Amino acid sequence: MAQPANTFDTYDSVGIREDLFDKIYNVDPDETPFLSKMGKVKAKQTNHEWQTDGLDAPSATNIHIEGDDTIAGEVTATTGLSNYTQIFKKAVTIPGTLESTTRAGRGREQAYQKLLKGKALKTDFEMSIFANNAKAVGNGSTGRELAGVPTWLTSNLDDIGSAPNGTGGNTRGDGTQRAFTEGQLKTVLASIWDSSGRKPDCVFLGSFNKQIASTFTGSSTRFDKGETKTLTAVVDVYEYDFGSIRFEPSRHVRSRDVIVVTTDMWAWADLRPMFEEALAKTGDAEKFHIVAESTLVCRNELASGGVFDLTTS
Repeated sequence: MAQPANTFDTYDSVGIREDLFDKIYNVDPDETPFLSKMGKVKAKQTNHEWQTDGLDAPSATNIHIEGDDTIAGEVTATTGLSNYTQIFKKAVTIPGTLESTTRAGRGREQAYQKLLKGKALKTDFEMSIFANNAKAVGNGSTGRELAGVPTWLTSNLDDIGSAPNGTGGNTRGDGTQRAFTEGQLKTVLASIWDSSGRKPDCVFLGSFNKQIASTFTGSSTRFDKGETKTLTAVVDVYEYDFGSIRFEPSRHVRSRDVIVVTTDMWAWADLRPMFEEALAKTGDAEKFHIVAESTLVCRNELASGGVFDLTTS
């Protein structure tokens, strides 16, 4: 069918307004599961310090005769640990012209960017928490760096590579990768219980190894409920001999690592909690940055562990 002669259609018209929907869709992930779960404490120096201690080893020969003189036993000093606060920063410069325009999906550009950068900064926290980075004191030309979780774990491991010394001062050495198994996880869980008496509550792992964890059977039998047409093929809570633990998929943990933690044995120490601040004008633009200075606290690494050197595909 042909268009009638002299039809004035949308191709000929000038001045049709744009059809720009007044929303902005952002699907980038911004969750920070470990940061959200761990406690928050106040740091007072750039080198945040704490102490760990332990009981004497249990003895089956603590036997004494009547009237015997009491002799003092050996006393072991506490162990001092520390981590450096790391400065995190996001900055934006917005020209006056842009702020004066009308934009779809947001009002003031500065307010919108502050929201985005604040969320992004928190994901930087989470990425640093799981990084295999040793602590560094920094200097006038190099920033201080906090030690991430893998550098603290030395006791309860199933791995191929070399373990760090447990002070945050050196990284763990990666080894040959192998498949993640239920037996590896059970070995670590038993080791944590044996060495600390604690029952870890979270396992942080990437998407590939989370799917493998969902095939773990424990001592259960899975059922396909035909009447609901639903096949359950996921494990979120794993019950083991000493308790139960939740699998937490993480986009920020190294994909080759499975981190097993007792969350109350970790904390996030803020020297300067996240804040926003306007910067001096040097031209026709508004400048601001969002800053935080914080570090990771490993209260006692005996209550956590990990399975390392795993395949990722």
